[in-house]
Amino acid sequence: MLRLFLMSLALLTSRVLAAPPLLPAAPELPSQAYILVDFDTGAVLVEHNADQALPPASLTKLMTAYVLAEEIDAGRLGLDDPVQVSRNAWAQNPLFSGSSLMWLEPGKPVTVRELERGIVISSGNDATMAIAEHIAGTEAAFADMMNRYADVLGLSATRFLNSHGLPAEGHQTSARDLATLAAATIRDHPDRYAVYSELSYTYNDITQYNRNTLLREDDSVDGLKTGYTSEAGYGLVASAQRDDMRLISVVLGSRSQTTRKTESRTLLNYGFRFFETLRPVLPEVPLAAERVWKGVAEELRAGVIDPVVLTVPRTSAQTNLQIAVNTPLEAPIARGDVVGHVMILRDGETLSEVPLVALEAVEQSGFFARLWDALVLWFTQLLGSA
Repeated sequence: MLRLFLMSLALLTSRVLAAPPLLPAAPELPSQAYILVDFDTGAVLVEHNADQALPPASLTKLMTAYVLAEEIDAGRLGLDDPVQVSRNAWAQNPLFSGSSLMWLEPGKPVTVRELERGIVISSGNDATMAIAEHIAGTEAAFADMMNRYADVLGLSATRFLNSHGLPAEGHQTSARDLATLAAATIRDHPDRYAVYSELSYTYNDITQYNRNTLLREDDSVDGLKTGYTSEAGYGLVASAQRDDMRLISVVLGSRSQTTRKTESRTLLNYGFRFFETLRPVLPEVPLAAERVWKGVAEELRAGVIDPVVLTVPRTSAQTNLQIAVNTPLEAPIARGDVVGHVMILRDGETLSEVPLVALEAVEQSGFFARLWDALVLWFTQLLGSA
């Protein structure tokens, strides 16, 4: 037996723009692969060749920095720990000739904090080598760590052979995997993610500027990383937040620095213009109060425990909740037990359905109280069916 509650909620405020009857076609970009994802829901708004395995170039450093953040948060590494720079990590290593550098020198003091900025802001290949050796002993061992984290995060098209992204056969990832890695960076390590928004960094009396020039042109953009090799072309993983919506864009195999920026901006603007992140139900807020039989309490409050977040087209239409409670409710009831469902509707169409759960526990009452409730419930149901 279901009891229905209808709630018309003014969930969409003046920030919501009226949408056209049909969404315009998703942007078609000249880059080799791209994807646009809602950070909160994982909804894919635009994609093209998103699962194609491609060389990531310096976008590899997103995983290098992620492993570094994991080590810091686990307490195995301190930001002010000194790091010994080997000749492998020396800026003059011929491997790094012509590539982006932090300009490390053997014997010159450097800390984990400085190397993190050298990796994220300066995109220094020497910095990645230094941190890889410091954490794992050798770069090969560090690449093994990177691949284990890739497995944990579900990066199915990804395989790392080094910490920096210089060309190596079989060193690859995909646009979808990079979007997943970017989301993990933002979600799992917000303090470390803040470094991605810094515009410049000075080490060894050399000031370098963040290569993600969207940071200086769009206040909503706060990360992440650029990449380039002649093999990979130009790539950019970007994230932006406007109001309460965060999007992640990935562009791979673009023709130039300018086009990767323009393509990323096109994806982000499309997502923010025509979609929104909807939070129609707040956790721990009672949506229904229902009679409980045979319990020490006579009423149960029900709602949702986990946030409900949806990605939907922008529209001025009102969003409604339809709540159904499975009655009668009988104790014992534990917190989190499903007692019904919540339908989220817009213009009569169902956007989503989620379980309605008990927000509190209700224990059974004593024997005589249960017996009395059983009799009352029996008569109530008898009269209701007459």
